[in-house]
Amino acid sequence: MSVNQAQIDFWNGPTGQKWAKHQTDMDRNMADIAVAGLALADARPGERVLDIGCGNGSTSLALGETVGPSGDVIGVDVSQPMLAMAKSRINAPNVRFIEADAATHPFAADRDLIFSRFGVMFFVEPVAAFANIRKAAATGGRLAFICWRKVEENEWSMRPYLAALPFLPEQKEADPNAPGPFAFADRERTRGILAQAGFRDIAIEPFDGYMRLGASPEHAALLLTSLMGPASRALKNVDEETRVKARDAIAKDMAAFQGSAPEIAPGTACWLVSARC
Repeated sequence: MSVNQAQIDFWNGPTGQKWAKHQTDMDRNMADIAVAGLALADARPGERVLDIGCGNGSTSLALGETVGPSGDVIGVDVSQPMLAMAKSRINAPNVRFIEADAATHPFAADRDLIFSRFGVMFFVEPVAAFANIRKAAATGGRLAFICWRKVEENEWSMRPYLAALPFLPEQKEADPNAPGPFAFADRERTRGILAQAGFRDIAIEPFDGYMRLGASPEHAALLLTSLMGPASRALKNVDEETRVKARDAIAKDMAAFQGSAPEIAPGTACWLVSARC
């Protein structure tokens, strides 16, 4: 059994199924972040790319367009529902998807670029995982990924959680370094993990953007209570009456973003991470 089995089970359960079902929402939600991450990656025609935690495939497909027919992209994920969605979207022969745990998969050492958008924060043993991922790099290969800063800095996640808090069951204090979305919020911890795994020339810079949650506060609240963020996780096992109260409270709060902008777009706070392999 993989050391990451709990995460594998999680992403093959209801969450992975919902993310696949809401592929259009997820692509829109993270459009700003994808642009920033792909700019950091700076993929070039002819390059061979590995996309870790590729999910529904949008970043892999974008990378495939950039590297062109002389390059290729391998998207890797553990989630069967999202990989099925990703495979259904393939529109070029230079992109393929495989089901694998990047922490242990025996990669060939032929990738010019190793990329990830929010796909590397879930490893139980991150140093060992990144050491394995580094084995995928060709000589001179590089790493580029984007991850979340602290939950408190992310308006898209903290505001809904605080709005829902009066209706939530008692919450246990979480380990900030446990596998999960915000596991790499500590810049120096992340730098140390990469250094121990053998990466060099490590750079970690902040990026602030927006989470584009759709045209209405009600749709934003639906996503934030059933699909993504700490409020969604806290509401996992509550009764329907409690869920409705929390969703209504979040919708009321998200209405503050409605106005001249065409969509509900609270702020995001991320790290742009790059290194040499």
